[in-house]
Amino acid sequence: MIAFAAVLSLLAGPELPRLPEIRRDPQVTYVDRSGAVLGVRGGRYAPPVDLAKLPSYVPAAFIAIEDRRFYEHTGFDPVGIGRAIVAGVSEGRATQGASTITQQLARNLFLTSDRTVERKAMELLYAVQLERTYSKKQLLALYLSRVYFGSGAYGLEAASQRYFNKPAARLTIQEAATLAGVLKSPTNYNPVEQPQRAAQRAALVLNAMVDTGAITQADRAKAQARPLKVAQAAPTAPAQYFVDWLDGQRRQLVGQPKQDVVVETTLDLGLESAAAQNTSAVLARHKSLQVAQAALVAVDGQGRVRAMIGGGDYAKGPFNRAVTARRQAGSAWKPFVYLAVLEAGRTPDMAVVDEPLTIGTWSPQNYSETYLGPITLQVALAQSVNTVAARLADEVGRPNVAAAAHRAGIVSAINTDPAMALGTTLVSPLEMAQAYATFSNGGNRVSAYGIERIRTTGGTVLYQRKAVPQQPAVANPPLSDLNLMLRTVITSGTGTRAAIPGYDLAGKTGTTSDYKDAWFAGYTGGFTTVVWMGRDDGAPMGRVTGGGPPAELWRGFMSVALKRVPKQAIPVGPAPAAPIAPPVADPIDALIPAPDAPVQDPQEPVQDPPFGDR
Repeated sequence: MIAFAAVLSLLAGPELPRLPEIRRDPQVTYVDRSGAVLGVRGGRYAPPVDLAKLPSYVPAAFIAIEDRRFYEHTGFDPVGIGRAIVAGVSEGRATQGASTITQQLARNLFLTSDRTVERKAMELLYAVQLERTYSKKQLLALYLSRVYFGSGAYGLEAASQRYFNKPAARLTIQEAATLAGVLKSPTNYNPVEQPQRAAQRAALVLNAMVDTGAITQADRAKAQARPLKVAQAAPTAPAQYFVDWLDGQRRQLVGQPKQDVVVETTLDLGLESAAAQNTSAVLARHKSLQVAQAALVAVDGQGRVRAMIGGGDYAKGPFNRAVTARRQAGSAWKPFVYLAVLEAGRTPDMAVVDEPLTIGTWSPQNYSETYLGPITLQVALAQSVNTVAARLADEVGRPNVAAAAHRAGIVSAINTDPAMALGTTLVSPLEMAQAYATFSNGGNRVSAYGIERIRTTGGTVLYQRKAVPQQPAVANPPLSDLNLMLRTVITSGTGTRAAIPGYDLAGKTGTTSDYKDAWFAGYTGGFTTVVWMGRDDGAPMGRVTGGGPPAELWRGFMSVALKRVPKQAIPVGPAPAAPIAPPVADPIDALIPAPDAPVQDPQEPVQDPPFGDR
């Protein structure tokens, strides 16, 4: 009581304690190629909300349930404070709320949440000083940018994106009431975790909005009649692997920002959503085969990363298997062997013999445990014959195979022991994608990248990626011959499950001998996607081959991707430098299918090719 008496005497006077500095650490906002927000790093709080861009009922919902006299009081409600004092005096602490929006803001800005009379007293002083320093609109805008809505969402904009997959400017009355209701307890009224409680709380908010004249009874009835669609998971969660990958690069490029910046990226959020949904569906379908994790990387012909999935669930672990994990490539490595062979002068129709082979003390075995005898190079690659690949690498020289792989885009160290021909080198899905992109774009090496430009929110450009001259890496006829052979993999070889009618496709399956890794790497003209599946603990899967689940995932994703990029045959010469597709102007929620939208299913399963996948 003594503390409050002192506070009341201060409030009656002309002078109040000076407000501490309002601090907000800069934020780094990552956006996709059409401007849709992918994620935010850096500071927790966004800039003050722009009230002019919100429907009037959005701020009205918060005022109705949190502080009806917000526009009338000077920072505190004496009646409410009196109730709090009476209720808590026996325990020496404030046990009831009665905090105005301005008091809540003062606590958020300057104080802790300790429930003591002393803290409440300082809250009052700061609230009154805030009211004397800022307008009501400024206070409300600052408040709405700082309050916590649960599920990691601080501020109205973040909450709107998290729960309803849309900007706050497009919230409906019911959605606004739901978010306003969360503030009483982000745990108890979380619309994902407590949908019934959240709905009951939202109904109270709607009633309060009617009482305050913010909406009519007809508006309330219409709002309650419309089903509420809440995103069960953050729609941009899969893209956090990509954002994490770029965040370190951003620091190297522009350092620690002193103001808010925007990082414009290469990602296509629509493709990212398709990749995530298909990944989840395929992993669920093949759970019984001990398929625990997957990674997917899609790049265009200039190396721009259009989609990146680093694992089955970012929320369960942010480890990015698309970038950081290095696994044996299996037979997805064989195109580099055949590239070296073709560059040495051989052609797809030249004859080879599939027969038992020993190199030193090593005797490679075919997946089928049989031998085909005389075949062509084209058949040997299409059927992924191990003995032929090993013999060819030995004949052309494994250092030459390593050089061809490095030239195409592999950056990891490459071993040159005999088993290298069958993919024992450890590689990441990202570098495999940039290497296969060389086959897709007419033979030009690319470096996969994700940052196009970094600018301040005011428009000052801090970094702009410069155009890179074409880097010819593979010439003709070896390039066109290799593309011909890799087309056969999909039309009649180990990758038939990846086929999509009407498109020029090529690719290669890959499976390690102990089923620890399964790959499908494939492309059309100017667009490449690589899929990996396996387990983080390195344990074998249940006879999973690259022509099975990985090819299913590749086909499911590419069935969507091929509709979003220009249809293009695999080129035989240098690719044009023009972008593969203009940016998509859809807002973020238009890019992501509704939670109940069907996932693109792969074609009906077909029998494994007669010689299986290697």
